[in-house]
Amino acid sequence: MRFGRIALVALATVAVAGPAVAGPNKARSTKMVVELFTSQGCSSCPPADAFLRDLSKRAGVIALSFHVDYWNYLGWADPYSSPEATERQRNYRAALGVRYVYTPQMVIGGAAQAVGSNRDDVLKAIAQRSAGAVAAIDIAMSTSKPGKAWIVIGAGPRPKHAATVWAFMYDRALTTEIARGENEGVRLINTNVVRAIHRIGEWNGKRERIRVDLEKLGAAGRDACAIVIQEDGFGPILGADSFPLPKGSS
Repeated sequence: MRFGRIALVALATVAVAGPAVAGPNKARSTKMVVELFTSQGCSSCPPADAFLRDLSKRAGVIALSFHVDYWNYLGWADPYSSPEATERQRNYRAALGVRYVYTPQMVIGGAAQAVGSNRDDVLKAIAQRSAGAVAAIDIAMSTSKPGKAWIVIGAGPRPKHAATVWAFMYDRALTTEIARGENEGVRLINTNVVRAIHRIGEWNGKRERIRVDLEKLGAAGRDACAIVIQEDGFGPILGADSFPLPKGSS
C-alpha cells in the first residue's frame, strides 16, 4: 500500500474535439458507483485493478478507475494519471475523515472507503450501501446537435445539501506494458479509466436539464460517460448512470 502527501490542484477544463452521443439514451439510475484510486507506479495496485475489472462486470455497478499522479516519481509516469484524479481523492480524504491518501483505495457510493484489494471489505461496503439505497433517480442523455448534449435528471427526494452533477469521460480498457518502476515487466490492464472530470451543474431534487458541450468535456476518443449526482460535492452519491460515446462522430 502506498501513502503520500499531495498538493491542492484546481480542476481544469480541457477543450478538445468530441463525438456526439446517440440519443435519447435513458436508464433507471440504480447503480452503485465504486471508485478506485490507483497508479501504475504502485506495486500494490495491480490486484485492486483486477478486482475493479471484476466489479465492472456486475449488474448495478459503475466501476471507475482514477489514476493519481503522486507516484510518478518512482520511475514510471502513469500515462493516465492526472492532478484532477489526485484532487478528487484528496477531497474524499477530508469528506470521509481518512488521515491520509493512499493507493489502492476504493470509495463506495461516495460514503465508505476500503483498501482496493480487500475484496471482503469492499463487497461488504457495497452490500451495506445497496441496502440503504433510496428511490432511483432517472438520468438521461441525448444530443441536440453534433458535439452538444442534454443531461436530463428527474425529480427525487431533495438532498440536505446542494448536489453536484459530475461528468466523467472514461475508456473501458487500456493495456500498458510497464517498462520501469515497481511494476517493471508487468502487462497491466486498467478498466474504465477516467480521462476527464467535470462539474456540469447542481441538482436540488427538482427535474433538471443541463446542456453540455462534449468537446469541452474531453469526450473525443473516449468510450463512455458516467453522470454522477453527489451530495455536497464529495458526499454520498444519490444517483448515477453511464452512457456510451460513439467514436468517429463529430
